[in-house]
Amino acid sequence: QLQLAESGGGLVQAGGSRGLSCVGLGRTIDLYNMAWFRQAPGKEREFVAHIARDGGDIIYSDSVKGRFTISRDNYKNAMFLQMNSLEPEDTAIYYCAAYGAFYEKIKNSQTAYEYWGQGTQVTVSS
Repeated sequence: QLQLAESGGGLVQAGGSRGLSCVGLGRTIDLYNMAWFRQAPGKEREFVAHIARDGGDIIYSDSVKGRFTISRDNYKNAMFLQMNSLEPEDTAIYYCAAYGAFYEKIKNSQTAYEYWGQGTQVTVSS
């Protein structure tokens, strides 16, 4: 069974940058489409970005488009999220998620995703 482990969270000042990583354990991630979600305090978990198994079909939420970049390296069995121009509103727990690439699913819906990491906290100070 696929397990996911995020890293890279921390405290960053507004306007700064941060990079997150998500490593796959137990299985190779090249069988999976993957995404980043986030959950801010008191809010529901929301979609951030999606990337298909081959690195294509990249989708961003409107709130991060132009500031965040999702990528993956299947040889390293890892996915990444580069976050630039961070704002206090980006403060959240960031989760990586995956689902089998052979299924047609709604990519920005958390219900599509079978596997989740434990999350990593990103705090943006003003």
